[in-house]
Amino acid sequence: MLQERLLLTPKDILEKEFKIDTRGYRPQEVDKFLDAVISDYEEMISVVKDLEKEKKNLIDENIRLKQEVRNARTKLDVLRESGNNDVSNADLLRRLSNLEKIVYENR
Repeated sequence: MLQERLLLTPKDILEKEFKIDTRGYRPQEVDKFLDAVISDYEEMISVVKDLEKEKKNLIDENIRLKQEVRNARTKLDVLRESGNNDVSNADLLRRLSNLEKIVYENR
């Protein structure tokens, strides 16, 4: 994905040679190359920022889902201790299994 968005590779930059005029390098050629380098770095910064936002969102979602599982397990423990027979163990296990599927499918 990243390679598709960038114009240059590190090898391109390393191996770039400018033609020398009587007064030195051709300014237009150097400027054009540096514009491409600047464009790539700007794109790289944008990609990194997007990935950091996505990472933060995934971490937040993971924390939220783990908390839901903890809450479900706590409720399950309370129901077990209370001796309430209205909810069967199979129902509780099914609910817990569904919550775990939600958590682990989003990884």
